[in-house]
Amino acid sequence: MNYPISQMVLLSALALLFFSACEDDDGTTTPDPDEVTIDVDPDLFLIASLSQPVTTVACTLSDGTSTTCYQIVAGSSPSDHQMGPWCPDNISDGADKGGIWLEGGEVYDVDGAFIENMATFYNDDTWQMYDANGDIFTTDTQEDCANAANPNVGVEYRNFCVECLPSYITEITQTYLIPTTPVKLSSSTQFGGGPMGGVSVRGLAFNGIRFDAPAPVNAILGAYTLAPFDDAGGHINLNAGYHYHAATGNTTEITQADGHAPMIGYALDGHGLYGQLDSSGAEPTDLDACRGHYDDTRGYHYHVDAAGTNNFINCLSGAYVN
Repeated sequence: MNYPISQMVLLSALALLFFSACEDDDGTTTPDPDEVTIDVDPDLFLIASLSQPVTTVACTLSDGTSTTCYQIVAGSSPSDHQMGPWCPDNISDGADKGGIWLEGGEVYDVDGAFIENMATFYNDDTWQMYDANGDIFTTDTQEDCANAANPNVGVEYRNFCVECLPSYITEITQTYLIPTTPVKLSSSTQFGGGPMGGVSVRGLAFNGIRFDAPAPVNAILGAYTLAPFDDAGGHINLNAGYHYHAATGNTTEITQADGHAPMIGYALDGHGLYGQLDSSGAEPTDLDACRGHYDDTRGYHYHVDAAGTNNFINCLSGAYVN
């Protein structure tokens, strides 16, 4: 039977709708039961970075699912790269003496020249982080680190480069629970509000170090302090330990045979975390609001944001442990 073109278009649209995932009344998409789900592989975590071997425990996810989770107890010392440096000593120092700063989607080396030119960079003559000899004002004790990193930092730390050292956090461990099998939900969960409350962790690198919420750069700069990240995108908080605010390619990556972006860890909901760009330097064009998408090899998974954005993923598409 020959149909008019208008009817053929309508039939094609209906067929596409029938064979795709169903859309809920609220506009969200119900996961396709035929999609491949990839279990978390605990063997990908680096034993040398963990405080104890990965174990399996019973857990209840945010949607009420009773299941099992991998319990990951991590220290604050990655085994796959060195931490630091963060603050250069003098305005003559090169990039190897300092870390990086994330601003406006770009990554900047915190070398001596960056510190020297901060007044111009931020168009504010208040910035003067070095003395007449070019020596940079840097926190050099644990007490200074705690005081300068305080949201109510005093004026005595104005124009200081804040550097908290690994020796300050040798006793810190963090425990995380990640579902052994991801459970994709019909709607995403936003960070920092609603059911997730104040949860900040986005996921874990294979070295057990957390991918954290965006650093409060406005508060840091507003106090006329600078708290650089090292070349791996990490720095130290005395309570949270060492953690990342950017994926810079310095942590363990698992290359994908098909040229897909490398895997860099797992999100809190158990879905894989992958780099931003594939082997040709391209970013996927079909990412959802959380920065996730699906393929038959990796199942549903996320691609982290560009390092300079001070961001990893925007929300969680799966259930997690409260």
